[in-house]
Order: sequence, then C-alpha cells, then structure tokens
Amino acid sequence: MAAERYRGWAEQVADRDQRSGLVACASREEEIARRVAALYPDAASVQREMLSANPDLEEINRSLFATRPLHEQFAIQAVGERLGAATWRSFAQEAESDEVRQTLLGCAHLEEESAAYLESLLRGRA
Repeated sequence: MAAERYRGWAEQVADRDQRSGLVACASREEEIARRVAALYPDAASVQREMLSANPDLEEINRSLFATRPLHEQFAIQAVGERLGAATWRSFAQEAESDEVRQTLLGCAHLEEESAAYLESLLRGRA
C-alpha cells in the first residue's frame, strides 16, 4: 500500500526531483516487501489471511491520507516510516539467525531513508 501511495504522490508533484525521490521511496517499499517475503515461504497466504481478517484495512489506510494536504500526508508517512524502522529493529532483536537479523536491519535502514527523504521535503516547506 505504501509503494502505491508513493507512486500516486509522484504523479501529483510537478518537480522532477521530487517525483524521482518519491518513486525511489516506492521502490524501497517494494524492496522491503521482497526481503520480508523471502524470509517466509508462505508469505502470500499470510498476506491474504491478514486482508481477509481485516477487510477494511485498505480503506482505513486510504482514508487516513485522503482529505489531507500533500505536506500533511508526507508528515504522516514520515512518522510511519520511523515507526516501521523501529519495528524492524525490534523484530531483529528476536531474530532466530544472523541472516534474518541482517535482513530486518536492512529493512529498517530502507524505512529510514524514506523517512529522511520525506522530512527533507517538509523542511523545504518551512
């Protein structure tokens, strides 16, 4: 969902550098998903189960951002990226192997890159 959101934002901004930065954030989200899915052989079925158990998840996610100006959406997403990074680091502490730990820490780093990018856009508003 986050990758889709980033790509939607990229279509809304006129500045080529901002568009490129937002597409890079989308790519990082897809890379995180790829890395985590690779850790779990049945990742697709787990995702389907989660969506089935929470059928309103996508709508709640969309509505969180829908009525807000773009800069507020960026601020919300930046906080989410920081929270995501903290979550991956927490999971890494409990990882069953160094390989899994490093994968999760790599995901945290990717989340932080996107947060930093969004925060740089917000600083540009000040």
